[in-house]
Amino acid sequence: MRYLVTGATAFAGCHLVQYLLGEGHEVWATSRRTNGSETDVLDLLLPEEFEKVNWVFCDLVNKKSCFEALKQAKFDGIFHLAAQSHPPTGFKLPFYTQEVNVGGTLNLLEAVATLQPETHFMFCSTSEVYGAPHLKGNEKISEDYPLKPINPYASSKAMIDLFFQERIRNGFLKGFITRAFSHTGPKRGKIFSISCDAYQIAMILEGKQSPVVKVGNLKARRAVMDVRDCLRAYYKLMSKKSTGVFNAAADEAHEIGYFLDTMLDMYGLQGKVKKEIEPKFLRPIDIPIQVPDASKLKSEVGWKCEIPIQKTLRDLVEYWRGKIRNENI
Repeated sequence: MRYLVTGATAFAGCHLVQYLLGEGHEVWATSRRTNGSETDVLDLLLPEEFEKVNWVFCDLVNKKSCFEALKQAKFDGIFHLAAQSHPPTGFKLPFYTQEVNVGGTLNLLEAVATLQPETHFMFCSTSEVYGAPHLKGNEKISEDYPLKPINPYASSKAMIDLFFQERIRNGFLKGFITRAFSHTGPKRGKIFSISCDAYQIAMILEGKQSPVVKVGNLKARRAVMDVRDCLRAYYKLMSKKSTGVFNAAADEAHEIGYFLDTMLDMYGLQGKVKKEIEPKFLRPIDIPIQVPDASKLKSEVGWKCEIPIQKTLRDLVEYWRGKIRNENI
């Protein structure tokens, strides 16, 4: 199969490219820069894997570049992961976030509808579209839960989520929507909470930071899965040519502080490191709890999380230690 991955130089996209190559597929990947910066993925991909990727320029906010990218080859499937995906940045740059996530995706979808309407398309939405739900008892967030975004990033995703549902329902496009809940792992940017903690722990372990970890809201509860489990869900849905909306999530939710404590325990740092609140790490509006229901996904393709969170966290800390030692941060 021939697949196109947008956002391939970023966190989940890079892992997806590696996985698709491992499954023997022909992989094309977009980059919105022309300075060779796609080599950034070499902190995850092996050189021989990198050489197998067909890189194509595509700046989503430029409609012409979207059309030109889709003229390069006929694709069996498109995984659309490219986005401005950092909620705090969405508050700072709300109009830019809409331009990229809404306008850019509309440009890409128009190119698909015009040039390759039979291509199966995956839109990567987010659990953030559900907002801050008031869950009762054992209630979980299913795909039927109302969309009530509370930040600019979430609202941008909700717009396309609803639009693409309509396009699929009325037969104008083919594909599915994923609403992934929290996921982390190697290559996760340190602007995100758990990876930020892992980076600081790595700095402490490498003797480059005093034993203090700056933290945000440690009380928010999240069900966190490994990014490699998350992208397997994407792949399984694409392979089956599924249609509809699917949550992807770990089964159990924990306070964010649990993940930090797990890493501190793992490296013998518990009780030796001070935690300090950093105001800039606190969101203007936060989601206190997310308890997801991914049963629809499990029923559709037989998916489940396979990677223990302890391995995920260790891999994340070791990823940062490697970059720090190479001064590649």
